[in-house]
Amino acid sequence: MVHAYILIQTEVGKAAQVAATIGEIVGVTKAEDVTGPYDVIVRAEAESVDELGRLVVARVQSVDGITRTLTCPVVNI
Repeated sequence: MVHAYILIQTEVGKAAQVAATIGEIVGVTKAEDVTGPYDVIVRAEAESVDELGRLVVARVQSVDGITRTLTCPVVNI
């Protein structure tokens, strides 16, 4: 299982709506609106890195109001 944090920038005033919409996506375990350089932080999981990529590109990035994403896979060192 691959876990990742997805840092999201949104259009002004859209953070809460984006977090709520993304929170309903299968594979997303947590979606919260935050303050700072990013507006929403998402915790996601997938069976593989390829599946994680498909989740981000096909499902998360298609949510209305998102302007940029940064995906940070979790590593176990």
